[in-house]
Amino acid sequence: MSTVPIEVPLLRKLDEILGHYEQLQQSLGDPSTLANISQLVSITKESGQLEPVVTRYRAYLKSRAAVGELREMAANRADKEMAELAETELPEAESQAAAQLEAMKDEFLAAEDNAIDSFFLELRAGTGGEEAALFTRVLFEMYRRFCESKGWRFEVSDFSVSERGGFKECIINIKGNSAYRHLRFDGGGHRVQRVPETEAQGRIHTSAATVAILPELPDVKIDINPKDIEEHGCRGGGPGGQNVNKVETGWRIHHKPSGLQFKMTEHKSQAQNKERAWALLRATLYEAAQAKQHAAVTSARKAMMGSGDRSQRIRTYNFPQNRCTDHRLGGEGGGDKNFNLDSILAGHMDPLIDALLELDKQQRLEAL
Repeated sequence: MSTVPIEVPLLRKLDEILGHYEQLQQSLGDPSTLANISQLVSITKESGQLEPVVTRYRAYLKSRAAVGELREMAANRADKEMAELAETELPEAESQAAAQLEAMKDEFLAAEDNAIDSFFLELRAGTGGEEAALFTRVLFEMYRRFCESKGWRFEVSDFSVSERGGFKECIINIKGNSAYRHLRFDGGGHRVQRVPETEAQGRIHTSAATVAILPELPDVKIDINPKDIEEHGCRGGGPGGQNVNKVETGWRIHHKPSGLQFKMTEHKSQAQNKERAWALLRATLYEAAQAKQHAAVTSARKAMMGSGDRSQRIRTYNFPQNRCTDHRLGGEGGGDKNFNLDSILAGHMDPLIDALLELDKQQRLEAL
């Protein structure tokens, strides 16, 4: 087990970022860069993304230097009065530097996730038949309430309704500042334990739904052969089953090699629905390619956050005990961490997500 403090590789990485940022700033003053509009835009964008982290890091370096000076003064017994003054000021200076370092960890780790401002949330009923579909709709409402409380955009792209009004599947496009960072851990298997409406004996049944989180990456180059695609217009509708369009404003796309099929009906324009269908296909194929590329790294890493594997059970919703259990938050002492189910389903997911963010922070810092 490594004895190197987590701060050492973090500060090394921040030094690299600072050096790269300074190079970018020099490039912005280069006449050749100013003459190349596309290069200028690219460098300006990257520089702007790095600036918040660099600003915090520079402030931390200044505070750390001040701590060093105070320690030297406190150790200088030749000037007793100055040493005593330094000893008095040292604790506050150390506390300020430590707080800045902690805040910097959060900003550094959030930077990559926050670069994704749009993603697809895909819900599918698993084992359990009609009860699984009803539970999938419960999850849909939970995420909708949570996104609304954050002011994030929540657009239903496609859905399939069961006989009793549940969702066999549902695809939602979510956009908003830090939305992906907060919901990226929800990919995986979600299990429900409750008495179904159709159960006359009052027995508790266990059903499941799966969740996938797919970042929308419009700039990603995915090689898709047009011969592998079947696509055509289709009719649209709404979640309530009302006002089904009599004209083909929707768009259906089928990628034959992977078997992926998507139908988009959210927009009134068929051109927009076609564009969204292609965006979802690219995002899904990108995620599959990334998963394959990083399979070796993922298997070696002891992270518990989940990779979006739909066979993985990450959370249980126990209605009789009003308990929501996330199975990744047990800690070294064993056991799982529980949350109030009514509160979670009402969209108050912050305590659960904050715990996952903290766990993710520790694991990602260890992986540096």
